Amino acid sequence: MPVNSTDAPPDLTVYLQNSSARHAHVCPRQVLGVRMALFAARVLGLSVPREDKRLLVIAETDGCFLSGVEAVTRSSPNRRTLRIVDYGKVAATFVDVQSGAAFRFAPQVTARATARQYAPEGVSRYDAMLLGYQRMPDDELLCVRKVRLKQSLAAIISQAGVRVQCVRCQEEIMNERHVMQDGLVYCRACAGDDYLLACE
Repeated sequence: MPVNSTDAPPDLTVYLQNSSARHAHVCPRQVLGVRMALFAARVLGLSVPREDKRLLVIAETDGCFLSGVEAVTRSSPNRRTLRIVDYGKVAATFVDVQSGAAFRFAPQVTARATARQYAPEGVSRYDAMLLGYQRMPDDELLCVRKVRLKQSLAAIISQAGVRVQCVRCQEEIMNERHVMQDGLVYCRACAGDDYLLACE
């Protein structure tokens, strides 16, 4: 299946090629990531890709979808401009760190069915989504809503390079991710927010 069709905008084609370079193919979720990031940039009034850290992306899943988002925005975990809060949803909140404006984007619940109308030549449902997602207007493919973050941007971004030591496990905690209890510094795991179970 081709990366794009003649109906896809040129910039979409370039971003999909960049995204697919990591996978040796392009899939519908990569298309969603690219389309979502391009739409978010327009809504926020920001140019992409970003060389600075003005755009923060909080994604609600991992996988191929993120390759599309990264291809457009250049947001990434190592630049501390991409966070994953894994809800298992192909959705993301895009935040203008300078203005504080935040918008959550997700596929329309009807997007899969609508894709067939834009790609009738698609042999399979997958093919129809791959091409249809490239051709559909933004408002038929994606829903967007303005949101407010529960945490302050300062707390989410934190101060890079700050290091403290957990009083219990003695491990170093970076970037203000420690927890204070009774005036003592703990890592989240020792404070009770652990994702591990002890082995015998």
